[in-house]
Amino acid sequence: MLSFHNFRWRPWLLASLLVVPVAAFAADKAHAPAAVDTRYNLKLTPSEQAEFLAEMRNMLASIQHIMVGIGSSDREMIAEYARRSGNRMARATPASVRVKTPPAFQEIGGPTHLMFEELAIRAESDDMDMIATYTGKLMGQCMACHSAFKVR
Repeated sequence: MLSFHNFRWRPWLLASLLVVPVAAFAADKAHAPAAVDTRYNLKLTPSEQAEFLAEMRNMLASIQHIMVGIGSSDREMIAEYARRSGNRMARATPASVRVKTPPAFQEIGGPTHLMFEELAIRAESDDMDMIATYTGKLMGQCMACHSAFKVR
């Protein structure tokens, strides 16, 4: 009689248990129609793309540090990283990129940088729950922009 306790796992058996579902999923996805990216392309040059994407990564790093600051109740960290993505970043955007951004982009981008500035001020006295809620609203701005625009 075979019992669970004296059953010996074979490496090939474990591998097959992992590979078969992954292969089935991949095969299913191969037959799915390709999604169409309907976001507006900002049509930046390769160097502008590099600059722009570096800004986006810096904003994401700011959000990450802000979240760490909220988790550790570190108001100075929250304020410092919020300021990094505030008006200073907006003013540093190259003019060649600014002229290529449509009004709809500017309607999201400008207020987003201002929200970072406001977050720096809120870090002085708001309770951490309110700061977290405001950070969530700020991230909604990020999502709106990334949902509407692309650079590649």
